[in-house]
Amino acid sequence: VQLVESGGGLVQAGGSLRLSCAASGRMFSAYAMAWFRQTPGKEREFVARITWDGRNTYYGDPVKGRFTISRDFDKNTMYLQMDSLTPEDTAFYYCALKLSRISGISAEDYDYWGPGTQVTVSS
Repeated sequence: VQLVESGGGLVQAGGSLRLSCAASGRMFSAYAMAWFRQTPGKEREFVARITWDGRNTYYGDPVKGRFTISRDFDKNTMYLQMDSLTPEDTAFYYCALKLSRISGISAEDYDYWGPGTQVTVSS
């Protein structure tokens, strides 16, 4: 499985970005996925997760109500719509896949990772 993120960049506070995670192979439609983020010197932080069928989602408290996770099975792509961005959202964002239909919020729970994409929110 290969995961590749895109869509990161520089945005002003209050703005929006949509991250994409393109997955290779047939495994995309069978397994749970998630987004994490990390800043220098800190542990990888859970952002959002989505079940294998896209029916259930769960968000970390810092992004609840502002971010939306989704997946497109025709395109083998997972998305993270990020609205009302603040400088505290500045981080390197990673997508991850777990070889299971559901998943947790710990980074150790996931089996495959993308290389990440930088999101920078200016004040």
